[in-house]
Amino acid sequence: MSTPAGPSLFDYPARAALGRVVPKTRLFVAGKPSRRVRDQITAKVAQIVWQYKLAPETLNLSASPGVPEIQVFTVALKPDGLSDNTELPEDILRCIDRAIGFPIIFELTASTNEGDAPNQIRVAATYKRPSEAEMGKWVIGDYFATDWLPADTPRAPLPVALDLARLYEQMLRRLILVPAREGETIAVLAERQRQIAVKQREYQRLEARVHREKQFNRRVELNRQLRVLKTELAELTE
Repeated sequence: MSTPAGPSLFDYPARAALGRVVPKTRLFVAGKPSRRVRDQITAKVAQIVWQYKLAPETLNLSASPGVPEIQVFTVALKPDGLSDNTELPEDILRCIDRAIGFPIIFELTASTNEGDAPNQIRVAATYKRPSEAEMGKWVIGDYFATDWLPADTPRAPLPVALDLARLYEQMLRRLILVPAREGETIAVLAERQRQIAVKQREYQRLEARVHREKQFNRRVELNRQLRVLKTELAELTE
């Protein structure tokens, strides 16, 4: 995964700071994770902290039904699980998103040794919106994230925005790898990024099959499918 262009680590205002530890038991009750995800949280997560609340009273920006507030959560990962954290722990983030009824920006932190200060950080989020089909429910999409960055990476000021909805959109755009097309909404951009990710995984799977396939006719067909996927990817990324 490549780090998106533009700063993704923000210098949040002190007046928005909360610093409240979120008990894992609360997430288990509200997020209703499976036993497998509960075990992941127990094994990989050292602490979850509700760090900042970006709201009308803390930023002087107006809210909207879709973005009444933006929460910033720090998820501190245990050193023992760091080697497994090259992949984004989406199931863990999804559990937190299900438990908290607001859009969330996650900052994952990790240290090499137990007790050390974090020396790595990455930012992640999903485009989260209220469900049109079920009142009080949220639609949670795919996650977008930076690579692991040094913990002392300089932070940038929050993007200038007229309201919380536009602030949220700008924060998400910093995490999405594909450049936005002119006039493209955040919903359409996020869906296009999802389609690209799906087709990239399919392309890699087919490539591996080509290398294993011994029959000439099957290799020809698989290569044809690869060419189709390559064309589709080019159309999605242009």
